Amino acid sequence: MSGLESEVAAVALPREELLASLYEMAKPQPRYRELLADHGLVQTEAVAFSFDRENTQFVLRNHDLFSSRVEMHLGNVRPLIPLNVDPPGHSKYRKLLDPMFAPRRMEAQEGDLTKRANKLIDAFIDRGECNFTEDFAELFPSMVFLGLLGLPEDELPMFLRMRNGILHPEKIDPNAYGDFDVIAQVRKAMGQEIYEYFGDLVDRRRLEPGDDIITRFLDADVDGDKLSKEDILDIMFLFVIAGLDTVSDSLTCFFAYLATHPNHRRQIAQDPAIIPSAVEELLRWETPVPSGVPRVATRDVTLPKGQKIAAGCPVSVSYGAADVEQEAFGDPFEVRFDREDNPHIAFGAGVHRCLGSHLARRELRITLREWHRRIPDYGLKPGHEELEYPPGLRHVKDLMLSW
Repeated sequence: MSGLESEVAAVALPREELLASLYEMAKPQPRYRELLADHGLVQTEAVAFSFDRENTQFVLRNHDLFSSRVEMHLGNVRPLIPLNVDPPGHSKYRKLLDPMFAPRRMEAQEGDLTKRANKLIDAFIDRGECNFTEDFAELFPSMVFLGLLGLPEDELPMFLRMRNGILHPEKIDPNAYGDFDVIAQVRKAMGQEIYEYFGDLVDRRRLEPGDDIITRFLDADVDGDKLSKEDILDIMFLFVIAGLDTVSDSLTCFFAYLATHPNHRRQIAQDPAIIPSAVEELLRWETPVPSGVPRVATRDVTLPKGQKIAAGCPVSVSYGAADVEQEAFGDPFEVRFDREDNPHIAFGAGVHRCLGSHLARRELRITLREWHRRIPDYGLKPGHEELEYPPGLRHVKDLMLSW
């Protein structure tokens, strides 16, 4: 397809102290309740934060009023596809990509995902304990991704390093913790490595096609348009940061909840049939991606609740707050695995709804099924009851479990 135009909206990064006042990473729901009660919108000179569900869905579903073409500050040199592309170009990319991640194609991955999950469990089950974050959650999605790319598992350290360089730069350079200049340097260097790595992989697949997603990208076309090499690189850059980390983060949040709520854990262990609804409820309650990519107002806009947004103002929407709103759920502060109507937006909404949601759901379901089949009775390891939720996407650092 034709290359994307280079103009993107420059979004000022909110200061850490502002984010800390809005998002409580360990237990965000009480803070969400307060913000929803206080009109659900926080506006500063540089950015607006929407916590109200109606306003949030309005922003997400009106791409003509709120553009996704924003600077991500993640080491990428071009917009990420399809995240930072607005319709009509976005529609062409999704028309090509959606079938590759459709439920039926993800169902075909069931056996491979199950095998990979059990291989990780095999490594620590006899120890009676594990660092769930490092021994399972950080590894499983990356192993699945390697399978989709047709790459051997000895490439795993490289993928973990790529992910960390963009989303956890302090793991590459400890000086990056809280220092935006160092963070930018780490991300820029890692971004270049990502482009070079996948550029070489695309070149190899042109010469030696395989049964993998890069080969499918090279073969695919929409209305006669083919993906360019740059298109594929921009898609893969997004996959590295979205496909690897968000499922890892979700797993740590899920298992931290289950380890500290034995009644819910026992429900899953005793009745695996509830796992699909349990996944949806934990996505709603934990919502590991607390806020989405900012959207920039393309003109002066009045939100459904009457608040004014000026043209050019970025709006950051809160999926987490929207998922605990009274009008949508009735009893939003109760975690119920038997919830029949669960319209959560943990995967976003509108045309930019998460491309990989079907794969993510399958990874989460398989993990809950296989783990509770083999390790039904577990909890926090004694001495490690204090859980740490670092800044960024919600995740638990060093979640120590024992059984």
